[in-house]
Amino acid sequence: MAGQGLAAGFLQVPTVTRAYTAACVLTTAAVQLELLSPFQLYFNPHLVFRKFQVWRLITTFLFFGPLGFGFFFNMLFVFRYCRMLEEGSFRGRKADFVFMFIFGGVLMTLLGFLGSLFFLGQALMAMLVYVWSRRSPHVRVNFFGLLNFQAPFLPWALMGFSMLLGNSVLTDLIGIVVGHIYYFLEDVFPNQPGGKRLLLTPNFLITVPSPQEATTGRPSRRPQLSAPSGRATRAVTAAHGAVSPPGQPEAGLYLLLQPSNPFRRLGPPTTLVPQPVTPSAPLHHLSAQL
Repeated sequence: MAGQGLAAGFLQVPTVTRAYTAACVLTTAAVQLELLSPFQLYFNPHLVFRKFQVWRLITTFLFFGPLGFGFFFNMLFVFRYCRMLEEGSFRGRKADFVFMFIFGGVLMTLLGFLGSLFFLGQALMAMLVYVWSRRSPHVRVNFFGLLNFQAPFLPWALMGFSMLLGNSVLTDLIGIVVGHIYYFLEDVFPNQPGGKRLLLTPNFLITVPSPQEATTGRPSRRPQLSAPSGRATRAVTAAHGAVSPPGQPEAGLYLLLQPSNPFRRLGPPTTLVPQPVTPSAPLHHLSAQL
């Protein structure tokens, strides 16, 4: 019964988040069981281009180190913010979300080669957090009960926390740089005078068109969300919340509130805080806690 509940809860997680999280967990499990060695996974340009071990271009993003605090910390943030992006600004745009992974992965691989980095999973996590934080500028984040700040400061707080743990900040910095490049090209430059959208999702990624794509024949852009009229009484945690278009349920929030759902222990419970929101205010005026 518990296994069925776990499987049902996991299958309700968005496709890309589910696939990437499962790949990371299975890769780490294989290393722990000594079925694989980290030497078979790390990024090595010589082995990739001379020995044609092309799988290293992917496995470098799947291994977060042996089981321990660092692994669970990174996987927690990967699951939270990957899911929040997929259920929020990338809702109904799975191909665009996959293309963001590909675009970020290519840039990180090039920068990782220049910086002699072997594993880039933490950089990908930093990119996901950065893109989410820039698209949620008014969300308040409580960092482990110690600091309270706006969401755009979260990537820098994570980099400082990584420094306190004695880790190199170069990996986090690469993720932030790549995340900013994607955010600028996707969200900022197209809205500038004379600007246009440069990051166009390749057609081979668009396997199942969304309703908007089926009507217009073009990939849908990031939805522009507006607040519903009246008083908004929902305050969503940064760990669980997902901003949904008006009139649609917040799937990520309701999933984590289900009593039988095993993922409810990933973070503190969602709290309800009355908060007046005018009809013209964006949905990003929400409070959040990790």
